[in-house]
Amino acid sequence: MTSEATLPATSVSPTARGLWTRSRGVLLAAVLLLTGAVVIAVVRSDAHHGRLDPRSADPYGSRAVAALLAEQGVPTRVVTTLDEARTAAAPDTTLLIAAPDLLTHRQQDRLEQAAQHSGSRTVLIAPDTSLARLAPGVSADPVPSVESLLEPGCTLPAARSAGTADTGGIRYRTTAAHADRCYPGDGLPTLVRLPAASAHGDTVVLGAPDILYNKHLGKEGNASLALQLLGSRTHLVWYLPSLSDTSATDAGSRSFFDLLPRGWLWGTLQLFIAAAVAALWRARRLGPLVPEQLPVAIRASETVEGRARLYRRARARDRAAAALRSTTRTRLAPLVGIPVAQAHTPETLLPALSARLHGDDRTLRPLLFGPPPGDDAALIALADQLDALESEVRRP
Repeated sequence: MTSEATLPATSVSPTARGLWTRSRGVLLAAVLLLTGAVVIAVVRSDAHHGRLDPRSADPYGSRAVAALLAEQGVPTRVVTTLDEARTAAAPDTTLLIAAPDLLTHRQQDRLEQAAQHSGSRTVLIAPDTSLARLAPGVSADPVPSVESLLEPGCTLPAARSAGTADTGGIRYRTTAAHADRCYPGDGLPTLVRLPAASAHGDTVVLGAPDILYNKHLGKEGNASLALQLLGSRTHLVWYLPSLSDTSATDAGSRSFFDLLPRGWLWGTLQLFIAAAVAALWRARRLGPLVPEQLPVAIRASETVEGRARLYRRARARDRAAAALRSTTRTRLAPLVGIPVAQAHTPETLLPALSARLHGDDRTLRPLLFGPPPGDDAALIALADQLDALESEVRRP
């Protein structure tokens, strides 16, 4: 008989109502957090679906500018692989790279080598970390422009013709002598044109993609600037980097931290600091421990009786018998010259007891190492026999 199968529920046993009362606050917070995350994800996915995709008519798509270019005889071809973009680089082609920072270092190097002497125009949309390879001599300022609508402030014909445009975004610094620096924000340009090594090629660095969005195309001179930057050649190749591109599997020298967005490392550090502060707050000591006398002294007999009642209520005769036999063996071992560590080994204890009592150890084995009693009467008889055995051993 096992006690695990017959133990009744006590006042401290967990119940369904108690578990629900303790966990409903945590469950409610988790449901609210999950619901908020789903709502935010749905809202953001609806608003930014097809971002900078010339086939998308969503607010953040670029189908409108592609349609205007088509009316002017400049077709738009969308490519998603590096090989297609490199092959498309030609003197009569404008190559627009929608997300240059998503390219690996190896992809950036290969793309820059293909466009350097091709005579094509390369347009980079809001580049930052990719500038060192795709636009040497240009670096991004860490502080963005606080204004979105800016004046041309340069002699570039496309900018002077377009006038005020929604170009506020990343600001750039350049050391190139013949670069066009347009649409300055707080003294630094947000649009830079770099002449290439060839006679007709150049690279245009645009600090913000707003002039290409469907929702912003009709503002100020956005449409004029976009058409002049992208329609100067007879063909437009729109490169949308894709994770399915096999050339993206080789990350080159980029580490794991290079793939994380800016701000994540600082955010993780702040979380660690907050966790450390919370741990120190929870672990603080309010002073030395103060000893306190118990209001009631409990007699040992009452403790024994209380445990016996628990055993009886649970019908744990096997545990009660094992406790009685174990305690008796521990007491008998020193009396017969056996170490306490070997008191529970029949081959050591039983011969010593038989020699002390001048009896047969076969009668002692069922008493000290036998099976559990079958009922309460047998358990009481076992207790009396163990008590009698200990008294006989202690007798001089």
